[in-house]
Amino acid sequence: MHRTQNLRMLPIIISVFIIGSCKNKNDHSIQGNEKVLEGEKKNIDSSISTPEGMVWIPRGEFKQGAVHGDTMAMMHEKPAHKVEVDGFYMDVHEVTNKQFSKFVGETGYITVAERKIDWEEMKKQLPPGTLKPHDSILQPGSLVFKKSKSRVPNLYDYSQWWEWKIGANWKHPNGPESSIEEKESYPVVHIAYEDAQAYCKWAGRRLPTEAEWEYAARAKNSDGKFFWGDDIKQLSSHANSWEGEFPVENTQKDGFERRAPVMSYLKNDFGLYDMAGNVWEWTSDWYNTEYYKMLASSGQTTKNPRGAKIAFNSNNPYVQEKVIKGGSFLCSASYCASYRISARMATSPDSGMEHLGFRTVYIPNPN
Repeated sequence: MHRTQNLRMLPIIISVFIIGSCKNKNDHSIQGNEKVLEGEKKNIDSSISTPEGMVWIPRGEFKQGAVHGDTMAMMHEKPAHKVEVDGFYMDVHEVTNKQFSKFVGETGYITVAERKIDWEEMKKQLPPGTLKPHDSILQPGSLVFKKSKSRVPNLYDYSQWWEWKIGANWKHPNGPESSIEEKESYPVVHIAYEDAQAYCKWAGRRLPTEAEWEYAARAKNSDGKFFWGDDIKQLSSHANSWEGEFPVENTQKDGFERRAPVMSYLKNDFGLYDMAGNVWEWTSDWYNTEYYKMLASSGQTTKNPRGAKIAFNSNNPYVQEKVIKGGSFLCSASYCASYRISARMATSPDSGMEHLGFRTVYIPNPN
């Protein structure tokens, strides 16, 4: 499983930059998001028109977490537990370069990956004694995927397919020489949590909770491993993933080697696209390895869960993490299979990467 927090154990260049360069300016916006959640209506007046580019996700109950018989499920997807969520509007697809460009054009916003790096702030989140890299390395940038030239026997060594690229950001997703020109319909990437929150504030939206995201992805499929059911043979028509030997060869059976334009694959039963593969998506939940156990232990249906109150991951004591969902174009059967509905990953809020984006949700006139 390509868990982002483990990347921080790579050599210093990657371990420093995966943690990011922001000053945790998103603390107040996180609290504000929780207040919005507190006051949301249970139902929406049917006379309210659906916002452009969104669909209504009706109230419902489901079992969050790994389904019975899913042999690829990770321990942090267990145990499954009953959840009820109120209705909400959700973006039909991931936020695109075109949409994010409009936001930046109107606000002048500068993403985390584009900002000057503050070493004094960064080292607070690193193991004590971490040496400062040379100033030539301490430059704005982000992590970009690189294919391996030969078979990789150890899939836990993430440095084999990630490299720090100075100048990589949402406008230059594969490095400074790349561009989003003529890729307006592709999902925006290299987005840190703070960046996604800023967009949401501008748009009058918010990020989905993990429960909302997973419920929306599952749609009317109550017990399938994938949003289309259990047939892995349908993967190519439903998700942009890695098919072939990872990370050496992608057969591109699904039509793309890296990111794909939004809505390139079949939608789920709620009318949502790319709820599996393409790029990972931020949720508002803190990642806590004990959270699922806590919910399941009550034996009750949890209504509108908003995630753990505090972040916790014994494998990564230096930074707090948020839950991301959906998998990406890097997910393969031999690696993580995170195109499964219950798949989840933890990543630092101040980290963006080539395979990480977001979508928004909306409830009008919250009380």
